[in-house]
Amino acid sequence: MDTTGTLDEALERLHHSGPERLGRLTNHAPMAVEALAARGQERSVHRWLDLYAGKLEEFPSRVEPVTDDNWVSALGDPRRAADWIDHFEREIAGRPWREVLTQWWPRLLPGMYGGSTHPVIRVGHAVRTLLAGDITEPRLTELAHGLGYWAARHRPVSGLAPVPGAGSAAGALDAVTPIAVRDGSFPARLDRVTALPVWAEAVTEPDDAYRHLAELVKAATHRYATHGHGEETMLVHAATAPNAVLRTLPALPRTLWLPSLRAAWTASAAVTAMYAPAAAVVYTPPGRFTADEVFERALEHGDEHVIKLTDTALDIADEPALAAALRSIELSAPLG
Repeated sequence: MDTTGTLDEALERLHHSGPERLGRLTNHAPMAVEALAARGQERSVHRWLDLYAGKLEEFPSRVEPVTDDNWVSALGDPRRAADWIDHFEREIAGRPWREVLTQWWPRLLPGMYGGSTHPVIRVGHAVRTLLAGDITEPRLTELAHGLGYWAARHRPVSGLAPVPGAGSAAGALDAVTPIAVRDGSFPARLDRVTALPVWAEAVTEPDDAYRHLAELVKAATHRYATHGHGEETMLVHAATAPNAVLRTLPALPRTLWLPSLRAAWTASAAVTAMYAPAAAVVYTPPGRFTADEVFERALEHGDEHVIKLTDTALDIADEPALAAALRSIELSAPLG
């Protein structure tokens, strides 16, 4: 983890910007710079951020403070993003960050599908930093921004019909039926997801939930190599969203691990239903590369989704995961 202060400098720079741009697109910079710092690329953080700067917008206007009395009515209102971030900054300033996370995780978890799952991913990056390194003010503020963005974009999914799945995560993802109408925004497509395969329903113990979630992250990452051509950007989230949950579990009470698995499966399966192609392709990587070499290629490419998927692939670090990262580099347009 970065001990040079570079990550803190980058986060302070970014906290003057809002969590979105153009009213619907996510600011990926906090997640990407955290990934760069976590992978030993501190020297590249500010250079990458300079390239991304044109995609940043000013911090949004405030509407009305979020309080203990009105938070329910403010949940899921994207106009209240600044209000929610302010609320979590106050909460984290007054209490240990894990206590705040533990209180709000079960409140926010049912709505992790809003913002194309980016809010929970941002929280996962923030939590990884807090667990692995010094607890600094910029890193605590970053957690507040992630939680605030999640609360503002909170979007539950309900009424999904269970259909037969498979015993393995890979098999269950293969059993997902693509939605019939495959156009429109993420929220519009999500509305068309009405049924998902059953998977890991028999899991009742926290340790088993953790193992199954790790299996899901691996399966979704591997699958990108053969299915990423369906939508090179959005299918990244089938892996990075559950990985954000997995990274957060060590900071949470074990009683929250099982519902976290359920929500992560729904997210990964729903993204698969919304964007996966009808057929897989055979993908042959352009050679054999070490994990460090693959991440250097991702950094040179620069796309924020490529960096984040590669960061997840390095958590797995087997050949199929590295192949998925290389596939994302081939499919995606470079930053710049």
